Amino acid sequence: MTTYTIGHTKTPAREFFGKLSNAGVRRVIDVRLKNTPALAGYARKDDLAYFLEAFSGIHYVHAPELSPDEELFTDYKKNGLPWDDYEPRFLSLMASREIEKKIDPALLENTCLLCAEKTPHECHRRLVLEYLQDK
Repeated sequence: MTTYTIGHTKTPAREFFGKLSNAGVRRVIDVRLKNTPALAGYARKDDLAYFLEAFSGIHYVHAPELSPDEELFTDYKKNGLPWDDYEPRFLSLMASREIEKKIDPALLENTCLLCAEKTPHECHRRLVLEYLQDK
């Protein structure tokens, strides 16, 4: 299974779309809970879906079931929940949602999981990928 992850924050459009095209990505799965904020620029849901398909032939899918719930998102982003506390809560949430039963492994081939965070180290997209790879 060849699955990538990417974040759009502070990444110029040329670099963002270039990375996806150069990697041979056929599908982007958007794992953001909030994918329509004005500050997302080219990465707003509808704009991104259009740009991916029109310029790169890449299919866009929004998968909110791979996002944190509103409570966890708020605890981490607004209330300062430490990553060491966020990670087990998010892993527990994925397990309770049984996401491995809802995501066909074939869907992950030549796919890239998208989130806002610049790097995957403290981003739930990395946790999603690792969780699914372990199942």
